[in-house]
Amino acid sequence: QVYKAYQMLYLESYNASANAYAYKANSAWETWLRSQSSYVAFDSQGYVTWVKGADAAAFAKLAQAQAASMTADATTTAPAAGEGKTYSTVAFSDLKLGYYLVDTTLGTLCSLDTTNPSVIMEEKNEVPTNVKTVQEDSTGNYGEKNDADIGQTVNFKSTITAQAGAQNYVFHDKMSAGLTYNNDAKVYTDESMTTELATGNYSVSTSPDDKDTFDIVFTQEYLNTITAETKLYVKYSATLNENAVIAGDGNPNTSKVSYGVKDGTTTNEPSGETPPSKTTTYTWQFDILKYANGDKNTVLKDAKFVLLNSDRSKVATIKNGKLDSWNSIPSAQEGAEIQWPETAVLTTDKNGKAAIAGLDADTYYLREIAAPAGYNKLPGDVTVIISPTASEDGKTLTLAPVTAEIENKSGVELPSTGGIGTTIFYVAGGVLVIGAAALLIAKRKKA
Repeated sequence: QVYKAYQMLYLESYNASANAYAYKANSAWETWLRSQSSYVAFDSQGYVTWVKGADAAAFAKLAQAQAASMTADATTTAPAAGEGKTYSTVAFSDLKLGYYLVDTTLGTLCSLDTTNPSVIMEEKNEVPTNVKTVQEDSTGNYGEKNDADIGQTVNFKSTITAQAGAQNYVFHDKMSAGLTYNNDAKVYTDESMTTELATGNYSVSTSPDDKDTFDIVFTQEYLNTITAETKLYVKYSATLNENAVIAGDGNPNTSKVSYGVKDGTTTNEPSGETPPSKTTTYTWQFDILKYANGDKNTVLKDAKFVLLNSDRSKVATIKNGKLDSWNSIPSAQEGAEIQWPETAVLTTDKNGKAAIAGLDADTYYLREIAAPAGYNKLPGDVTVIISPTASEDGKTLTLAPVTAEIENKSGVELPSTGGIGTTIFYVAGGVLVIGAAALLIAKRKKA
């Protein structure tokens, strides 16, 4: 961070033993100071005194805003030292005695008293933090990863820990191509997300210059009211779309908070930002292998299936090999076959394969609605279970390939006219006729 010290008042004379000090305004600050009659008073000779009972912290925030708008440089500037250490120290030396405003790129500030020639100030304020989480629909819990169907709404929550002296806070969120923002971000002041922060305290931009999906800009007026560590909760959602990455690295969503004002800028360029906080949303695929009579090398094309959900109340429609939507199962008259929509039908190819992608972890049922010609249709549904495994650190999910290997059996060939079966009957019948003729001849000779 960078620290700036502005001399607001200079010490004309003092008597330390009598605790008597005579201050006058620095020329760069005098006009502004004269407008702050709630905090400081001028006598006829230009000496400045502090108004009894005035709020020093409120005055410091006003002075900070004034410093940001002034064209005059600070009295002195010092960058932080000791990078990588828990504490860093900066030093201002050779300063003239007076009252100073000390401003930092963190947005924290304080005034420097001149009762003593040397003063040590400890900045107790911290940088903000941001932790992003995503909701797993099967449990309702928030964590670093989840899985979902294509077309499903995915809920996100980011927890911002704002600090006293907050300045120029902007929340940034960037979604990958597989997630479509639902334009519903709101800020809450409680973890249960029932008490919304007044909308006048922030604004949401869905077309920011930084290529984020959306930004939330907090007003400085609101940030000035933060006097102690304060948690804010950002709630929003996205829809997993047809561009979703299947399995693999999943579909990330990243957020961060920028803060402070970079030294030497007048355009609110931030001086720092929190580390990116990421969640990952996964979606899965399973394959079908259709084969004949116990031989997985004898594959069958043109087997037709529909995919049903876990309670078999809905059927999946499919577009370009991915889940498109879940729909109610069509009704059928008693004794009639269900007329399934074409978009719901999975058909095995010449390699006996079919696949559907874009599925949540769950139990599904494949129902064969037409077997390949010459093969018996399955008597019941085939169960398919998608159950990914979480990594040890709980941040990622993986799924071993899931293949529903489904066997069809052909029926026994029955005898028919012109076939080998009737030939056997003809031969057997001929033997019987010959045998009968021989018996008749034998009887005639005997007679």
